[in-house]
Amino acid sequence: MWTLSCFLILISYYLSFPQFLALLVYLPYYALSYLWIFYPQYYLCLLHTDLDPGSKKIKYILSGDGAGTIFQINDVTGDIHAIKRLDREEKAEYTLTAQAVDWETSKPLEPPSEFIIKVQDINDNAPEFLNGPYHATVPEMSILGTSVTNVTATDADDPVYGNSAKLVYSILEGQPYFSIEPETAIIKTALPNMDREAKEEYLVVIQAKDMGGHSGGLSGTTTLTVTLTDVNDNPPKFAQSLYHFSVPEDVVLGTAIGRVKANDQDIGENAQSSYDIIDGDGTTLFEITSDAQAQDGIIRLRKPLDFETKKSYTLKVEAANVHIDPRFSGRGPFKDTATVKIVVEDADEPPVFSSPTYLLEVHENAALNSVIGQVTARDPDITSSPIRFSIDRHTDLERQFNINADDGKITLATPLDRELSVWHNITIIATEIRNHSQISRVPVAIKVLDVNDNAPEFASEYEAFLCENGKPGQVIQTVSAMDKDDPKNGHYFLYSLLPEMVNNPNFTIRKNEDNSLSILAKHNGFNRQKQEVYLLPIIISDSGNPPLSSTSTLTIRVCGCSNDGVVQSCNVEAYVLPIGLSMGALIAILACIILLLVIVVLFVTLRRHKNEPLIIKDDEDVRENIIRYDDEGGGEEDTEAFDIATLQNPDGINGFLPRKDIKPDLQFMPRQGLAPVPNGVDVDEFINVRLHEADNDPTAPPYDSIQIYGYEGRGSVAGSLSSLESTTSDSDQNFDYLSDWGPRFKRLGELYSVGESDKET
Repeated sequence: MWTLSCFLILISYYLSFPQFLALLVYLPYYALSYLWIFYPQYYLCLLHTDLDPGSKKIKYILSGDGAGTIFQINDVTGDIHAIKRLDREEKAEYTLTAQAVDWETSKPLEPPSEFIIKVQDINDNAPEFLNGPYHATVPEMSILGTSVTNVTATDADDPVYGNSAKLVYSILEGQPYFSIEPETAIIKTALPNMDREAKEEYLVVIQAKDMGGHSGGLSGTTTLTVTLTDVNDNPPKFAQSLYHFSVPEDVVLGTAIGRVKANDQDIGENAQSSYDIIDGDGTTLFEITSDAQAQDGIIRLRKPLDFETKKSYTLKVEAANVHIDPRFSGRGPFKDTATVKIVVEDADEPPVFSSPTYLLEVHENAALNSVIGQVTARDPDITSSPIRFSIDRHTDLERQFNINADDGKITLATPLDRELSVWHNITIIATEIRNHSQISRVPVAIKVLDVNDNAPEFASEYEAFLCENGKPGQVIQTVSAMDKDDPKNGHYFLYSLLPEMVNNPNFTIRKNEDNSLSILAKHNGFNRQKQEVYLLPIIISDSGNPPLSSTSTLTIRVCGCSNDGVVQSCNVEAYVLPIGLSMGALIAILACIILLLVIVVLFVTLRRHKNEPLIIKDDEDVRENIIRYDDEGGGEEDTEAFDIATLQNPDGINGFLPRKDIKPDLQFMPRQGLAPVPNGVDVDEFINVRLHEADNDPTAPPYDSIQIYGYEGRGSVAGSLSSLESTTSDSDQNFDYLSDWGPRFKRLGELYSVGESDKET
């Protein structure tokens, strides 16, 4: 059997004297199987077996939690020591196994025995505020005992055993403003009506102490910052009771004249104030608005000022809180008043018209230079400068009106026509003579009144159709009239036939109630073969003063109609149409015939154009044709390079041959062709004759045209032959060098040399 004797070592150099005394007080409550705090190499207990005769042949072995690292056993004596300090907060208990074995063979002498070492807690952990420091708010002027917040501290010691984890709260700093519940840690106000404007922030130091608050317990502290939030407990107050402002009389409407401010010790929306003008002699001229950002009132101008009329104004303004807390309404009215005096300063003002707008009326037949109306303006200043009037020509581009610069009378410059434009809008400018920079403008609307100057006429071009089988009294056409004039009582037209056609045997007219006219047939039996069209002149008169009239002619066509009066054909040719063919069918047949004719004409034209020779011998002159050969001749000595007969025109004896590609604009008489010449004639003489004819023919090209050849090709030894681009005159040139170019240019050089000799001669 095992015998376990454990001795507790209760003293340590880590323990303070008060802690040691507390440990002695609670020592009777600790069991021998429990362990407090052990330090390295401190004896714990003794393991012994009854089989141990003291021969030292028994060996003790310890295994389990912390064996060899925390706990160590003497294998000979069985003494158990703690080689490290124990902490219950890290591990509360350890399970170990002890066994006695033979020293030599290590065979177990007894079955292993298990035992548990429990670490008994002591008060070695102070309370901690894990969420500190704390911040809280409470409204100012709160009543006594208003809850602010609560705090919580934790203790790592065992809350079940003893009072090591039993906490008690207290305030070390913060009285007499706040108090705390010792057990719940609820902080409350200890004074009523704390004023934020006096002190806004408070620092409270809170202590949590274990051991139920008894002496020797551990403690921890934290801070709580309490901020008083604002309530509307203060009225606004103007910084001064009287404000002075000055403003020029020509200031623009809406301009800020000055600012007044009522201070409020509150903040945020509790300090917001609205401003109003509650009294004074300028309540209609001025207004005051509130600036939410600056918390002041802005005085602005609502209506124009006039220094000459009134030079100063006095206003009484009021500032009142917007958000009022009814709990503090007994503190008095949350508003304040102040007096504002505004002095108007004189300024050079522009002219002022007697009316902001003018409306004038004039008849469209008004005489030129007649007075339409008048505008007036004055200088409002004391100096009263004379005014000069003018028309802004940008509003009267056609210059239809003039104005007298001195008295402002508007006259007519050009005739008016109401039918073209009823309204004319112009702008009149008034300028001070002493200060031309002071100007004013006023709009003038001129309405052109109507006079009866347009005769009525048909509303449109009417064409009536009369059926051959029509009945007497049948309405052929209803026409209406129009008049460009606009009488006050509306239009009323009178219709009549020409005096010589009053007894018209074919037609008569009837006036309708809607101011229109109906044309009626007097008889039947109209025949379009006898007369296809009738012209009926109608006189239209208006009701103006004086009345105007015009004659409009109505064209009436006689047509063939069906039995129910539907017009079918109005042409005489309809009688000769084949029976059984409609008009659409005939048009289709005619279109096919025309298409076939066009195709035949195109075919014949293309055939003729294809077989047409290069030279039309009957109408074309060979002098205007160019025969091109791709081979190069042998020069002047080569008489067999081409056939001279090509240049002759044996077939053009009695005619002339104009160019095919140019149509002469002038008419000319045919010239007598030359008689054919036999082969072998002198070519030079033949060409000269043809050249003379071409020069004297005004219809033959070129028509005073000129062609410039400015490029002779690359590598040309001779260079350019163009005399148009020469920088020297003909008299300065020497053409002897042409003889050096070879036999092909020899003749050309001789010709130019002869020309130069002739000039010298």
